[in-house]
Amino acid sequence: MAVKLAPHVPRTAPNDGVIDAATKAIGAALIEAREHVGEITLVVQRDSIVDVCRALRDTPGLEYQQLMEIAGVDYPQRPERFEVDYHLLSVTKNHRIRVKLSTDEDTPVPSVTGLWPVAGWLEREIFDLYGVLFEGNEDLRRILTDYGFRGHPFRKDFPLSGYVELRYSEEQKRVVYEPVRLPQDFRAFDFLSPWEGAQYILPGDEKAAPEAPGAPTPLKAEEIKK
Repeated sequence: MAVKLAPHVPRTAPNDGVIDAATKAIGAALIEAREHVGEITLVVQRDSIVDVCRALRDTPGLEYQQLMEIAGVDYPQRPERFEVDYHLLSVTKNHRIRVKLSTDEDTPVPSVTGLWPVAGWLEREIFDLYGVLFEGNEDLRRILTDYGFRGHPFRKDFPLSGYVELRYSEEQKRVVYEPVRLPQDFRAFDFLSPWEGAQYILPGDEKAAPEAPGAPTPLKAEEIKK
């Protein structure tokens, strides 16, 4: 049974001609353009990201007016380990495009807050979680972690438990920071199923002492006299 879309339902524009138009608008700043599973990705030079985004936003026929997201990715094996992905939306064509660049721990990425003020929040998130610097962002502070947090949680070389933990001290009547401790039970796993018979006393079985040598064997069901 065929289903007809109502006239008001927006249709996604095809990718025909988008790469050619973007290549012409971006020029030498473009490193690679590819289409995969119906999505277009542009890899551009880091220092040209502001000009690239402006061209994609203002060029007739492209018109990617909205910045929907900025995402970070960490590839520790690469010389420039961090990748920053910009996801743009054309409202007039109902079409999306992805722009990528790479950087390292010390080289800042030009901020696009001058084009989209909302980028300030998104760049702060990437800075907080990955440590990527954004030049031109006037409010580059942490946004998700605590004020005294050290390190960047989404780096693959960062311990999942962190370096410090905080708690309220009744003695000092304030929140204090201390090195991370793992006092929780079951923090060391041996992956042995309890049904297979553990070689140690499980929590809760402390009172279950083994039978003494020579203790009588319990009667079987068929040996019980009714």
